[in-house]
Amino acid sequence: MHRMKISTKYKVREMAGEHIVVMPGRYGADMTRVVALNSSSLYLWEQLVGRDFTTDEVVDLLVDHYAIDAETAHQDARRWVEQLATCGILEKEE
Repeated sequence: MHRMKISTKYKVREMAGEHIVVMPGRYGADMTRVVALNSSSLYLWEQLVGRDFTTDEVVDLLVDHYAIDAETAHQDARRWVEQLATCGILEKEE
């Protein structure tokens, strides 16, 4: 099972009432590449930032916090991890 970590170069900031992921120090960034976090994505980010984790740990957080079934949580966790990976926000650990 692969462990991953949210890259420390990314931070969450509130802008215009939304929570977005930014890379500090990049002024004039291409705003078409901004990643906005909904409430569940923000919750996961806050719980997992600064530590290694697996997709199964993301599933557990979703099940415990939102009282959803494991299958739905697994689909949501996989989608969340894939989206962050696609954006280059996750660092893979072996």
